[in-house]
Amino acid sequence: MNPVWTIAKKRDGGELTAAEIGDFIRGYVAGQIPDYQMAAWAMAIMWQGMTTRETTWLTQHMLDSGATFTWPAEGQPRVDKHSTGGIGDKVSLPLVPMLACCDLWVPMLSGRGLGSTGGTLDKLEAIPGFGTDLSRDQLRAVVERVGCAISGATPDVVPADRQLYALRDVTATVPSIPLITASIMSKKLAEGLDALVLDVKCGSGAFMKTVAAARNLAHSLVATGRQMGVPTTALVTNMQRPLGRMVGNAVEVNESVAVLEGTGPADVLEVTLALGAELLLSTGRAASSEEATRRLQQTIDSGLARERFAELVRAQGGRLQVPLRTAPVREVLAPGDGYVRAIDAEQLGQAVILLRGGRLQLDDRLDHTTGLEMLVRPGDPVAAGQPLVRLFSPEERVAAASHKILAAVPVTEQPPAAPPPGGEQLILEKIT
Repeated sequence: MNPVWTIAKKRDGGELTAAEIGDFIRGYVAGQIPDYQMAAWAMAIMWQGMTTRETTWLTQHMLDSGATFTWPAEGQPRVDKHSTGGIGDKVSLPLVPMLACCDLWVPMLSGRGLGSTGGTLDKLEAIPGFGTDLSRDQLRAVVERVGCAISGATPDVVPADRQLYALRDVTATVPSIPLITASIMSKKLAEGLDALVLDVKCGSGAFMKTVAAARNLAHSLVATGRQMGVPTTALVTNMQRPLGRMVGNAVEVNESVAVLEGTGPADVLEVTLALGAELLLSTGRAASSEEATRRLQQTIDSGLARERFAELVRAQGGRLQVPLRTAPVREVLAPGDGYVRAIDAEQLGQAVILLRGGRLQLDDRLDHTTGLEMLVRPGDPVAAGQPLVRLFSPEERVAAASHKILAAVPVTEQPPAAPPPGGEQLILEKIT
């Protein structure tokens, strides 16, 4: 195989064969294809795209580059959920134990935040002692004992993605839908799943800014999962404003526990129930969406989901002392009378980075005690001096974060125009 020919074929819009894609991935992982040729190939894919068959072959060969999970035949169906990331997106924390209470196993391999969106592992590491670096054997043991586990991927799982993602990040090829699809799906399918649900977010606080872009990605992810024999569905959800009231690490864990105790924000619960229902339907654990939603809600009402989350934390070495410690509280006040014109979720995420609750580089050290709480919504009338956002921050970081928050939550004299029909809707589409 001559890598130049494969690059040129994709550059000119040709459809690559499974063998050509496999040779390229194997050569790259083995060090026989240098970064500059992989970068050229990734750019050709970004501009020319890939067919569903090509994307499926790419996903399969990336999956085959490393180890995968195997499970006992007598075990429960394995399921997972993946989110493309958003501000305040804490759904994994309540959803995982809820699913485990419904006789499903959830071997979740998750990631860290980079840029304005937070990561599930970062949130969990706000819990003292919680371990997010389980080996495959350790994760399997926790799942078989508790019904669920949440950890980072081990180095032997999909090494092709680890190498390729780092290269895409520095060659402006991250937005390619086929490459995004193969990256997400290869890691999730390495878990040995029987069903998968995807939360593809769109809006100011998401990677995909428009419904159309999110829809395209959702279709690609679902088609690839189904081509590889795993029942897969996707929900396109609204990320124009933060999900829930809290954004940060410890504060989001506290809010997640509130969801499990039945006192959390309605929007977090709505998305959690909707995603969980899809997995109960896909695995035959429920015959209708109504039945699935009822079963999931019962895990909260009975207290079982809250207990299962505590078991998960203990099994991974953590000490769940709720509420978790947070930084001192300050308030960002409205500069004058008026109305909240809008909320820019992405800028709120950037404010959390300024508080050191998020990272710009993978090796940045986080302050898990920092974050913010939203006190207003778009369209709310406010008076001068009224609190808009509550900050959890040391004094020396308040000024910079407050400046960013005031830009993210502008107050104007005139009320904003009414949102279009469905503009406040959380679940925008279902893709099957």
